[in-house]
Amino acid sequence: MSYEKVKQAEKLSIGTKQATRSVELGKAKAVFIAKDTDLRLLNKITALCQRMDVEITYVDSMKLLGKACGIDVGAAMVAIVNE
Repeated sequence: MSYEKVKQAEKLSIGTKQATRSVELGKAKAVFIAKDTDLRLLNKITALCQRMDVEITYVDSMKLLGKACGIDVGAAMVAIVNE
C-alpha cells in the first residue's frame, strides 16, 4: 500500500502550504494527494508536480492520509522531503 512510504519516510511536509513549498523549492521526492482534496488545490499541485518532475501518488482520503502521517486530522497532501 502506498501509505507505507508515508509512514516510513524520515521527513514529511504535511498539508497544502508545506507540501507546495517543498515542491517549489525542489526538495520534494514524492507527493501524496488525497482524492477528496478540493479540486482547485488538486489541479494546482498536480501541475506544479508535473512541472518540477515530482512523482504523484493518489490516496483514498484525507482522513487516511492524515492517519498515515500520524496526525489526528485529515491531510489533503503530503510531500516526502529529501534530507
